[in-house]
Amino acid sequence: MRAWLNRCRRRLWRLFFFRIVFGERAADGRALAATRISPSTCIEHEDKLVLADHVFIGHFNFIEASGGVQIDEGVQVTNFVSIVSHSSHAALRVMGRSYAGGDHPRVGFISAPIRIGAYSFIGPHSLIEAGATLGKGCVVAAYSAVRGEFPDFSLIRGNPAQRVGDTRDADRDVLAMHPELQARYREWAGTE
Repeated sequence: MRAWLNRCRRRLWRLFFFRIVFGERAADGRALAATRISPSTCIEHEDKLVLADHVFIGHFNFIEASGGVQIDEGVQVTNFVSIVSHSSHAALRVMGRSYAGGDHPRVGFISAPIRIGAYSFIGPHSLIEAGATLGKGCVVAAYSAVRGEFPDFSLIRGNPAQRVGDTRDADRDVLAMHPELQARYREWAGTE
């Protein structure tokens, strides 16, 4: 009986609380019919988050967009990812109590836009830092801390993250097994 009650409780919880559904709206009001964002994802400064359609943002993520965050079409952000467009760690140390006063510039405060290119994948427990730019088709491995610029199709891993490969290498293998997808791949990727 107890197991049955637990199954029912979990199903009801998923139905009403952590169910990801299709359909979001961009900050400018555009309908994003194929975009899904988990209700457990926290978004701060949503007005500065620019989303394309076909984006998936999973459970327990944190997106802080005060410096601007752009997430292009088809991006997948898995779970427990932080995307943070500012950093105050240096400013807090050098300014001490005066940091919170707000009556003068915050020395050491970093704020910079973030862009995640089309059809990129952000692995769980990763951090995308202020100023990061990822080209299209990138893969960020789990537990990576990403800062700086990465070209299209970068395989990104580590803390600090580095480019360790090209995602097109794995894509070629999959496309060889599924030649019917090659035209679709070329359509968005512009390459094979």
